[in-house]
Amino acid sequence: MRSPHLYDTLRRFCLGAFAAFHRDLDSGADLPFSFEEHGSYGRPTLYEYRPLVRGFVEARVDRLYTRDDVLSAVADLQREPAARIFARAHEGVTHDESRALYRSVLVPLLVRTAEGCGGFDWDDQAFDRAYAELEESLFGDGHAYGAVAPLVGISCGASIDLGGGIRVRAAATGELAAMWPEATGLLPRDFGRDTDRLCVIELERSLDRGADEVPDAPGELADAVTALRLATAAPVAAGPVLFERLDWRPYGIRPVLPIAATAPPGEPTRLDPFRASVAVQLRPKLALADDDASLGDALDRWELALFQDDPFRGEQLRQALAAALGDGDGTWAAGMRGASLLGETAQERADLVDRFREPSLDLVRRMLVAVLLHGNRAKLLRELDQSLLGLRAKPAAGVAELRAS
Repeated sequence: MRSPHLYDTLRRFCLGAFAAFHRDLDSGADLPFSFEEHGSYGRPTLYEYRPLVRGFVEARVDRLYTRDDVLSAVADLQREPAARIFARAHEGVTHDESRALYRSVLVPLLVRTAEGCGGFDWDDQAFDRAYAELEESLFGDGHAYGAVAPLVGISCGASIDLGGGIRVRAAATGELAAMWPEATGLLPRDFGRDTDRLCVIELERSLDRGADEVPDAPGELADAVTALRLATAAPVAAGPVLFERLDWRPYGIRPVLPIAATAPPGEPTRLDPFRASVAVQLRPKLALADDDASLGDALDRWELALFQDDPFRGEQLRQALAAALGDGDGTWAAGMRGASLLGETAQERADLVDRFREPSLDLVRRMLVAVLLHGNRAKLLRELDQSLLGLRAKPAAGVAELRAS
């Protein structure tokens, strides 16, 4: 035991909560049960009544928050440096460290103890096991962080790794509701039923001991959604919220960035291994926009155009083209460079010059993929101008991937 004083404080908190729950039960409150069948070949079937304590506890945690034993437990946790990361849990719209500690540490401890007791008849061993798990989380070598959000507009067979700890995978039945009971009302319509609404996008990251900040999950998942949209041309969207966990305990619920949470029109598609490999290359390249305002403007305008109709869409796409390849010379020069970048033959380049006069969503998408895969926009512009003057061969970076995407 690393902190005997914290052990005593949290034990009193759980005992007080159990006493309050007993009063509720004596007053007529119902503790729901599930009826489970356990059968095996050659043996008699056994039946188990299992109390559903999580929902019972969750329904009463707000009322418990004002109790003195809760305030004492929160105060002791606030004095523990190791609990600092839990105090930054995303609880509510306004940041409240006390309530964040209550929801991310004390409530899971209470639920785990009640589950170990099989209800609200106190068992010291059940509390000791739950407290040992908490101490391991607080004072262990590090933390396991995770964030998961529903993903729509795309389907996949096997789990697909997008790099950086981000992956797309099929959602397990009830996985979100098991840890976040409120999740059912926060999922996209028909999630879990339609073929293009069966996946989640997940970020997993190991945090060092003493870390007091978690990853920027909304930003990282939004970049992953943009990479998927560029690689597949599918109407991909995540959210509307993401669910965070820390050491496999509920940590918070945050909104996904609006541009990533809104599904554009279009036909859903399947994320095959090839297009997934393009998305893997694109996702880290999106960070180039942090130091390249023109590239960032081009990406933002293309993504906004996904949700617009003409004439606004056409204007956004022309401005995206000019921002990416214009270099101050306007859309005509950008179209010439774009044709040189995407065209393999003289005839293809001539056709592309005409198409870039009124660029389509898909054409600008292909152009942006090629620019990102090259990796250095300023160098790419010089190479394209030299190619147009016949001084060098056209840049080849990313073209093979682009033509197949």
